Amino acid sequence: MKAVDSHLLTLLKASSQFIVPIYQRLYSWNEVECAQLWADILRAGSTAELGSHFTGSIVYVAKEQATNTSAEPDLIIDGQQRVTTVTLILAALAARLEAMPEDAREPWDGFSPRKIRNRYLLNDDEDGERQFKLILSQSDKDALIAILQGAEPRADAATRVTDNYEYFRRKLEDPSLDLSQVCRGLDKLVVVDVKLERGVDNPQLVFEAMNSTGKKLSQADLIRNYVLMDLPPKQQERLYSAFWRPMELEFEHADESQFDQFVRHYVTLKTGEIPRLGDIYDAFKDYAARSTAEGDTIEALVIELRNYAGRYCAMALGKERDPLLQGAFADLDQIKADVVYPFLLEAYTDRELGTLSRDELLQIVEMVTTYVFRRAVCRIPTNSLNKTFAGFSSAVRKDRYVESVAAHFLSMGSYRRFPSDAEFATALTTSDLYNFRRRSYFLRRLENHGRKEHVTIENYTIEHILPQNENLSVGWREALGPDWQEVQAKYLHTLGNLTLTGYNSEYSDRIFAEKRDIEGGFKDSPLRLNRGLGQLETWDAEQIERRAARLAQDALAIWVRPELPSEVVAELAAKRTESDFAIEDHPHLLPPARRSLFEDFSREVLAFDPAITRQYLKHYIAFKAETNFVDVVPQKARLRLSLNIPIESLNDERELAWDVSRKGHWGNGPTEVGLDEASDLGYILGLARQAFEWQMAEE
Repeated sequence: MKAVDSHLLTLLKASSQFIVPIYQRLYSWNEVECAQLWADILRAGSTAELGSHFTGSIVYVAKEQATNTSAEPDLIIDGQQRVTTVTLILAALAARLEAMPEDAREPWDGFSPRKIRNRYLLNDDEDGERQFKLILSQSDKDALIAILQGAEPRADAATRVTDNYEYFRRKLEDPSLDLSQVCRGLDKLVVVDVKLERGVDNPQLVFEAMNSTGKKLSQADLIRNYVLMDLPPKQQERLYSAFWRPMELEFEHADESQFDQFVRHYVTLKTGEIPRLGDIYDAFKDYAARSTAEGDTIEALVIELRNYAGRYCAMALGKERDPLLQGAFADLDQIKADVVYPFLLEAYTDRELGTLSRDELLQIVEMVTTYVFRRAVCRIPTNSLNKTFAGFSSAVRKDRYVESVAAHFLSMGSYRRFPSDAEFATALTTSDLYNFRRRSYFLRRLENHGRKEHVTIENYTIEHILPQNENLSVGWREALGPDWQEVQAKYLHTLGNLTLTGYNSEYSDRIFAEKRDIEGGFKDSPLRLNRGLGQLETWDAEQIERRAARLAQDALAIWVRPELPSEVVAELAAKRTESDFAIEDHPHLLPPARRSLFEDFSREVLAFDPAITRQYLKHYIAFKAETNFVDVVPQKARLRLSLNIPIESLNDERELAWDVSRKGHWGNGPTEVGLDEASDLGYILGLARQAFEWQMAEE
């Protein structure tokens, strides 16, 4: 890395071309930042004692390894906002000077329209995109090129480039402005010129260390830069276009925090640890570093992240296409159960891989919703839920998926318990449900239970049958009896006294008989929640309790607690032994092409000798004779084979294997080799056979 102080204009003049990589965020400076830079330029230009004005750092890396005779463009990884803004000022200044009569232009050295363009904006002897000193990314690119060519940018292009260019044009057209002051100020702009060498410097570490000014990057920006920045440019563009950009588009209309939440759930699923909200990027980096250290590739990580993002958006952002699942995910959203997503991301993945059917996934989502909702009604503290679901998948036996989920729920006790029917019914009939945060969801489900034509309860308001008014009318006091105040305090906000109506203002504090009989009253109500009210003569504690008990029974039929024989719960909740794992516990083996490869490999290896066995373990699959001679470790990008033979004893003419005898790794062998869909399976099987024969010879 070389870092030197430099005038910004000197840097622009010396560079053949700066390119903002496709994965970088869009140009985002607003008028506030532009106004600050403009004020700094005018101050520097008007103060003779001020020799320079420092504006930050420009960090860039050679697009390819440069030679003394090459003129490769440089990729900006930090400072694109400043470089772009100064480029816009220079373009606006050139246009302003060009519009002035020639005799009105003073000979400001280096700032004639021709010199501005040929020194700082264009490469005069180049064609195509190479003629521009700065190439931006995505939608900003065309807008800047149009400005540099003197053309009008597209009116429908949503970009700050055109807005800020017009801002500087207006500033420069001010008749009271001293243009020489602007030129002197531009000439005093100083930056730290930081050039990195690909393959030598780590661009991401430098970027993180120096990105302390300007607009704060989002977690999405940081993660995108981390996974793409150090890849070769062609691979950057391919991964961005094929995977990252489609993922961004899925989150396009969501709150920015949704992507952060998704990554948090993804990292929780992968590591079992829940990152703090401010540490999501660091947690992702740690996971990515471990993943690549174990042999996975950044490309495989990006593809996996994009796939999980699609699943998250289906569940959390309403993009599920299956109507039944869409409804189940909508319920989950209404009860604000974000903590469940690490587990459901895995379950949704298993559905895509064929381990779960649609109906089984639906059962699991409904079971999760019921668990969270029952606990909320029973006022069980929620602070344990994040840890409950962070490690939930470790208890699932994927060859008995739904049954093991139910067993795990039923085996949890104390503050993690799944409330029983009795506990749930008691809480429903006695607790304050009017001030319950999930009351709208609760009443909607009650009203629509068993309906094919759903009622939208947002068109109704919540009605207290027994009014809230502390000064009840004589009619209400007579109906409730001498202890009317105690009855009102006890039952007012409970389930039995709450309903829905479109006539709230008409009902007001009327006595029950009037609420029942007026036009639109309980006798006329089409709502199921009001069923039976039209036939009652009075409304008192007894009727409230009866109605509450009936509605509680409806609730028990909606939010159903799973049932399993106690011996099955005990069996499935017991700690898993080595014999309890199956192929379904290894999702990287389940995509069709990967599964076909694994089965072909397995069939051939098992054919080496009738005594060979295959065993699925938690982290790998072991092939054994007397002991393991080859272990298969499934990874995102490939299968990593652990060969139980020293590398010096292995005849590997193609030199595909590597020595891991002094490294920590899954599997029992000191030698490893990769196997993917593009590998020569016959050659890899030859290496596995050598490991088997070496073990037999040793025995």
